[in-house]
Amino acid sequence: MLNWRSRRWDRFFFSPNPWVAAGALAALCVLGAVVGGAIIALGGPMIAAALVVAAAAGLWVLRDMEVGLWGVIGVVCLLPFAAFPFDVGITPTFLDAALGAVAGVWALRLATGRQRRIVTSPITLPLAAFLMVAVFAFALGLQHGALTSYLLRHFAEMLMSIGFAIVVVDYVRGWRQLERLVTAFLLAAGAAAVLGVGIYLLPDDLANNLLSNLRILGYPAGSVLRYVEDNPELAERAISTSVDPNVLGGMLSMAVALGMPQLLSRRPLLPRWVMGAAIGTMGLCLLLTYSRGSMLAAAAGLTFIALLRYPRLLLILALLALLIVVLPWTQYYTLRFIEGFQFQDLATQMRLGEYKDALELIGRYPLFGVGFAGSPDIDLYLGVAMVYLTIGGEMGLLGLLAFTAVVATLLGVGRSAYRRDKAAPAPGRGDILLGLYAAVIAGLTGGIFDHYLFNLDFHHSVTIFWLLVGMAVAAARLLSQPRQQPAAVTLGNAPHSRN
Repeated sequence: MLNWRSRRWDRFFFSPNPWVAAGALAALCVLGAVVGGAIIALGGPMIAAALVVAAAAGLWVLRDMEVGLWGVIGVVCLLPFAAFPFDVGITPTFLDAALGAVAGVWALRLATGRQRRIVTSPITLPLAAFLMVAVFAFALGLQHGALTSYLLRHFAEMLMSIGFAIVVVDYVRGWRQLERLVTAFLLAAGAAAVLGVGIYLLPDDLANNLLSNLRILGYPAGSVLRYVEDNPELAERAISTSVDPNVLGGMLSMAVALGMPQLLSRRPLLPRWVMGAAIGTMGLCLLLTYSRGSMLAAAAGLTFIALLRYPRLLLILALLALLIVVLPWTQYYTLRFIEGFQFQDLATQMRLGEYKDALELIGRYPLFGVGFAGSPDIDLYLGVAMVYLTIGGEMGLLGLLAFTAVVATLLGVGRSAYRRDKAAPAPGRGDILLGLYAAVIAGLTGGIFDHYLFNLDFHHSVTIFWLLVGMAVAAARLLSQPRQQPAAVTLGNAPHSRN
């Protein structure tokens, strides 16, 4: 924290002479008024207000790094595409500011010696390898396309989001911290679901007008509602403030998987009725996105929970599936699934074409892929609706191998922690671990059907996934070492300072 009563200035502001103190305060007010007036004159009231809010938020984050993590969670769930209404060469987004604040405070704690140790985890090494392969593939791929400010910025954002897992693992030193982060994510995702359902139920014109008001924050305006196959004659799809229904569905699939163990737990983080309402709303909003891949991802996460701890959940899932099949107002949804499984609808046929082209691209450039700037061959292109083929195309088989190593290590760590909890149960905490890993499983399953978890244009989706990975690793570490200090790299010889 800053010490405002420094020796240099306290003789003026805190002088025993009231005239000196009043004069110093008046001079400060005049200086503030001049600076504020200059900002308003040069940039307008919107920029001035944004700077005031940003300064206040920055000071708050400096006081408590966890506030910054809450900010990241709130942005990725509720305002994922929001940008500040000014341009400083680039237009910074809310998520850039939130991630930058957290990373900056974390680095500042290390630089100033306030924190002397960095908590490590088994995924640190494979994750670092994955990042290095990404950088090498990016540099190598520049021979296929020009380096633009857009490409450089969005690639840097992706690296920051992936590396964010390391910051989360280091920050979470105790269960209370982890519980607050999980609670914040569930509340933010529930709020996004409420917005999604509410906007869906509004008349189209009113919903469009409301969403178009977000244009001041960089959102699209005009006709922003989405429909099945982009055809207004077909069913509307819920989008909340996520612009894309598949992106919203992916976030909700992970949130539902994270929250379900809390609903079934003997010691939930939130009152059971709150968890029930949140999961019910998230499930309804997920259904209204008509995102089949996200529905299958949620089903995979919930099945994972049922097989490991709550087998009765399988019966509930079977009943829900039966209701979706037999209820009259869900017949269209059922038909969409049938068409998908039979490869009859346009979206599925397009995906099959993308898979074929992506496999051919990997076959031509197997080692490091083609990078992120574009395809060198005019008959092939970057952009396939699958995370794994996207990684293979952009980073080659080495990138895919590094990502597989991260996932395998993550699952291995979770398995060890689960076995320990099963042998010596920690009431409530095993459900947090189970929910976090179910959310990761949901994300990995959703990656089979879409690419938003590894896409330069969906910075927030990448952040969500790696945030959950970081929390899952932290939960596994806390369960595996309940009476030990976490493994750490010590910086210097000073004793460790707790967060």
